[in-house]
Amino acid sequence: MLLAGVALAAMASSFIGIVAYVSEDRQLRDLTFWSMGSLGGANWVKVAALAPVTAILVAAAPFLSRGLNALALGEAEAFHLGVRLQRLKAAIVFLVAMTVGASVAAAGVISFVGIVAPHAVRLVVRPDHRALLPPSVAVGAILLAGADVLARTLVSPAEMPIGVLTAAIGAPFFLWLLMRRGEGFGV
Repeated sequence: MLLAGVALAAMASSFIGIVAYVSEDRQLRDLTFWSMGSLGGANWVKVAALAPVTAILVAAAPFLSRGLNALALGEAEAFHLGVRLQRLKAAIVFLVAMTVGASVAAAGVISFVGIVAPHAVRLVVRPDHRALLPPSVAVGAILLAGADVLARTLVSPAEMPIGVLTAAIGAPFFLWLLMRRGEGFGV
């Protein structure tokens, strides 16, 4: 799966390169901001387009939490607890791909919010996905809004792409989490 992801990323990068090559100056600037993530182009039309996708994910989350809790124990344990692993994995991959795809299409690449928010919540809330998923959504929204405000005020009157800011803050935080848990860097 990792190699398929690398191949798809290369194809997407190639497509973005072609789009950049044939773009005019204004389009190239918009593409650059999209590739670094920005909420500057947010409007009610985009919110309305994202609302059904978000509603589907929020509605499905409670039904997935039991399977996610079992899967946290390991695949074999989840199987023996009666979780239909392939069905659960397919549902998760579909929902995440749909939601991330729609979000990236609307705002560009804003990295680490979706990784940092649930891990930060997990530090405070028990690891039960029934209790973890709702506050993760809220914390993610708060982090994104806070990062947007910070990106708009740090270099005012210009606007820093929000993806640059979230990566600059989120990557070190995520590395700290990995080191703290002993999961990263062979620790």
